[in-house]
Amino acid sequence: MPSEPAPDALVVATVRTLSIDAVQHANSGHPGAPMGLAPVAWTLFSRHLRHAPANPKWPNRDRFVLSAGHASALLYSLLHVSGYDLPLDQLKAFRQLGSETPGHPERGDTPGVEITTGPLGQGVANAVGFALAERMLAAEFNRPGHEVVDHRTWFICGDGDLMEGIAYEACSVAGHLRLDKLVGIYDANQISLDGPLSLSFDEDVPARFAAQGWRVLHIADGNDLDEIDRVLTEAAASDGRPTLVVCRTHIGFGAPTKQDTSAAHGSPLGAEEVAGAKRAYGWPEDAQFLVPEEVAAWASRLRAAGDDAVAAWRSAVDAYAAAFPAEAAELRRRIMGELPAGWRDALPAFETGKGVATRSASGTVINAIAGVLPELVQGAADLSSSTSTTIKSSGDVTAGDFAQRNIRFGVREHAMGAITNGIAAHGGLRPACSTFLVFSDYMKNTLRLAALMKLPAVFVYTHDSVALGEDGPTHQPVEQLAGLRAIPGMVVIRPADANETAAAWAVAMERIDGPTTLVFTRQNLPTMDWPAQVDRGAYVVRDGADCILIGAGSEVHTALAAADLLAADGIAARVVSMPSWELFLAQPQEYRESVLPAAATARVAVEAGASLGWHRFTGLTGRVVAIDRFGTSAPGEVALEHLGITPQAVAAAAREQLG
Repeated sequence: MPSEPAPDALVVATVRTLSIDAVQHANSGHPGAPMGLAPVAWTLFSRHLRHAPANPKWPNRDRFVLSAGHASALLYSLLHVSGYDLPLDQLKAFRQLGSETPGHPERGDTPGVEITTGPLGQGVANAVGFALAERMLAAEFNRPGHEVVDHRTWFICGDGDLMEGIAYEACSVAGHLRLDKLVGIYDANQISLDGPLSLSFDEDVPARFAAQGWRVLHIADGNDLDEIDRVLTEAAASDGRPTLVVCRTHIGFGAPTKQDTSAAHGSPLGAEEVAGAKRAYGWPEDAQFLVPEEVAAWASRLRAAGDDAVAAWRSAVDAYAAAFPAEAAELRRRIMGELPAGWRDALPAFETGKGVATRSASGTVINAIAGVLPELVQGAADLSSSTSTTIKSSGDVTAGDFAQRNIRFGVREHAMGAITNGIAAHGGLRPACSTFLVFSDYMKNTLRLAALMKLPAVFVYTHDSVALGEDGPTHQPVEQLAGLRAIPGMVVIRPADANETAAAWAVAMERIDGPTTLVFTRQNLPTMDWPAQVDRGAYVVRDGADCILIGAGSEVHTALAAADLLAADGIAARVVSMPSWELFLAQPQEYRESVLPAAATARVAVEAGASLGWHRFTGLTGRVVAIDRFGTSAPGEVALEHLGITPQAVAAAAREQLG
């Protein structure tokens, strides 16, 4: 007969020793936080987290985020003893090449890991995104007696998370929106990597959260399982606010000399300390990766409980479908991440010749497709009127009304990006967020994490060059495009006119394997008569045999004007619009050769931004007309001329090559 599940204290000791052994075996990692957090984490996983270890992608599961991602050994140990498909051999391969137990939790690598964390504060903001997505979907789909979207988001954070500005930003948003299904557990162990927390941090965290509109609860003893259970029970009972549980723990609990010191934070304990900790737990000192039979019995119990929860939810969805068939079909489509058939028919076509800023064209596109893509939601960093991203058929998401599609993030770019990542990771919604291109720098970590996780998020950046004008060099982007294009897995699209803008949105909405950055102008651009081929990344818009001029965004028009100047001298220039490097480089070699023939050595690229990277398309002998300095405060056209982004400069660069 199977063993009865072990008492909680024995499971806690198992989680602690598995974490210690994983770090010691790898000779790398962070043992201290898992040793201190094991009691509260196990109580959460076994009694309060509604999850399904055998079905980790069950749509109505509670989401759990380990924002303190350096404590990953804790999460892997919990997943193993809870019945997830994470064998003990994977814990033994902790931090090794190709394992399912990387140094920090990575979405897609490990069953049960919801989000990639590690850069501190990111997970807190991601959790806000999860909680917001749940509230928005519940408001859209639930009906009286049919609560088919109904789950909580839990996160564990540490002192480092709460020092990061992104956590302030995100928790302020959560409090403002009264996200009452969001619960954070703060590992208050009073130790940071460099030593006692008092070296750098002595603020009143509970008071801060209370000021941001959170309920604050306390666990005085992080080893008292009864107190932990009682407080988490209270935390799960909403009072209309998000909840922070402040849990006093001891980093490296049980280690003879390293408990409550920074020495337990980021390095293996060493053989003597490991043996001493195991003695303190009543554990065999020479046992490694030991999971007693009665602890292993918890896996089947939690898997069975999860299976029951999934079955009950599926029955509830069947009843919902019988009562509301159209809504149920739409919910299924959204969960599957599929776009409705024929959605592209809603994309607008813009009148040739008319001058339109691509940010304005983008706004037209958003509102055209919003009617057929109800999953599209958007938010801005207090700039929606400037970025033209408002969905006009909808109101604003508020604490009293989540059945809307416009999110007011305020001037919180960093949190905006990470909350957007959380919404995208949750599923059921397709989020876009926006600000000025120069402020993408505030979001760099969130952007690379979106790409690392292959999230289908859309990042909209307007005011894309020095052409924005008088606001000057603090607001004029120069190096930002190069930085965005350097992110692996990020597709950056900078359209040249309104119809390329519509095609760019089509690419963004159909991408399911990574994020898309859309970059738009403030100034008007002529709408051209060519068929936009944004999905190819680059294409010929005017042919010529003598040289090639390559432009992106507004500078395609600069290249066309330069081609006219060259034509007056009898020089036939091919003009290539290149809205996306990444999409072009993904094309077959034959297509790339047809656009940029290798034999054509006279090439000029032009862009009102940094030159970095353009020589991959011009060759080392080609020329790049770009801006490798900061901008200047002047009207846009004056700034462009002053900085050399002119048809004359492009034509001169071509003539120089042609001799």
